[in-house]
Amino acid sequence: MSIKKCRQEFEKIFKKYPDKTQALLPCLYVAQEKCGCLTEEIVSFLAQRLDLPKVEVYSVITFYSMFSFEKKGKFVIRICMSLPCYLRGSREILEAVVEEALCIKPNQSTEAKKFTIEPVSCLGLCDIAPAMMINKKIYGNLTPQKAREIIRRYKQEKDK
Repeated sequence: MSIKKCRQEFEKIFKKYPDKTQALLPCLYVAQEKCGCLTEEIVSFLAQRLDLPKVEVYSVITFYSMFSFEKKGKFVIRICMSLPCYLRGSREILEAVVEEALCIKPNQSTEAKKFTIEPVSCLGLCDIAPAMMINKKIYGNLTPQKAREIIRRYKQEKDK
């Protein structure tokens, strides 16, 4: 993907943050949203524009699970595997979603790129453990049955 889709928003971000390094995360977020994934072109552009070593840009990208170099599905399902969620059944939630609902393995996408499933270290939702997030929508106090039902609703949704 080209940075052309992002250039205008990048410029707004550059103006908003006088400290160049503070602009990196917002720029990466914009690029991920607009392009669907990050590319070498985006990394090179941001490293040069923000006067950062490319390795620093890569280290930020690989640290945060929300960033990816591969296109993800229309619905990205993140299941929290933190200790509070794990103790309340997140492993069973993951199995229900992956094996029974989508028939893919963790960190994979369905063939039609409708779903991507990602176990994550923490969603910061301990108060409603076990939790999952589909795109930006949060689901908590899950059981395997509730998780299956949520996925069924998403499976029925037509691509827009």
